This record gives sequence, C-alpha cells and structure tokens, in this order.
Amino acid sequence: MSLPVDHKLIYYFKKWVSISENDEARILSAFEPLTVKKKKDLLEPNEVCKYIYFITKGCLRSYYADEKGVEHIYQIRMDNNWISDLESFFTQKPSKYYIETLENSELLRISSEQLEHLYSEVPALERYFRILFQKAYINALERLNATMWESAEDRYSKILKEHPTMFQRVPLVYIASYLGITPESLSRIRKKR
Repeated sequence: MSLPVDHKLIYYFKKWVSISENDEARILSAFEPLTVKKKKDLLEPNEVCKYIYFITKGCLRSYYADEKGVEHIYQIRMDNNWISDLESFFTQKPSKYYIETLENSELLRISSEQLEHLYSEVPALERYFRILFQKAYINALERLNATMWESAEDRYSKILKEHPTMFQRVPLVYIASYLGITPESLSRIRKKR
C-alpha cells in the first residue's frame, strides 16, 4: 500500500467504521508522528505505558525479562499494526514490559487523554477501538491456548502462514522466544521442512 503515512491510519479506521473528512482531520491531529531508530525502547518495566502506537512502517516487539535475564517475547508487530501494553495503558499502573523497535520505524502514537477526547468527538472510533481491543484479547487467548495445546511445529506453521515476512525481518532467536521454544528447537523444526 503506497498511501501517505497518515492516511494508512485512516485507511484502517475506514475498514471498520464510517468517518467523515472532518473526522479524518480531527483524528490525524490527535496522533503524534514519531520516527524511531532501530533498537530503541519506547517503554521499559516500571514505567506507565502512556501511548498506543500505530506502526506505519517498521517492526517492534514487546517482551519481559525474567529474574535470570531471559527475554520472553509477548508481541511482534510490523507495518499497519498496533502495539502497546494495554494493561498498563488502561490501568495507568507500571508496566512489566519493554517495547523495542527492531527496525527503524515510523509510528503514530496517541495518549489515553487524546483517545478519550476522540471517543467524544468521533463516536465511531469508540466502536473501532472496541473491535480492536476485542481482537487483541482473542489473540492473547489464542496464543495462550496454542502454547498449552499445540505442538511447536503447529505454532511455527501458523506463524509462517500468517506472517511469512516476519522470518526476513525478525531475528530467529526472537521468533523462537515468541513461539515459546528454544532457538535450537526452532532450527530443528525449520530443517524438517
């Protein structure tokens, strides 16, 4: 898609809700554009997550590091997706996660205050974000269920089918962590194919 950065956001809103040109201008004014270099943290543990980010171009991950320093990846998100720590964002309590750019990235971010204003001024967005947050909840449940009941091979096949470009853009060690397996296990699965 070769839309200007700002219009990618509008395109995705319009996939789910109807908004006017006046609404478009108000929406775009509520989002702050941000260009972030590779390997920069947008959020660190014990900080309150102040923003929801729309990725117009780039790749980010959210993860936590356990007491041994082992990283556990919760989300990997690429172009035209959202990333945040919704628990911290909504409760305004400190996060447990890092959010880090894996590539030079172009983002649009919105604060909780601006989002609340948008809900009032553009009521259709309340529906859009309700759908978005429902999908995020369902995705989290599906990932949890997959980790408990699906084989590593099945989880790998699913991610390969749904996000084939991830394997060109994300280090395999991160994909292994996202799948809940060791890099060695991922290597064995890939060799079988």
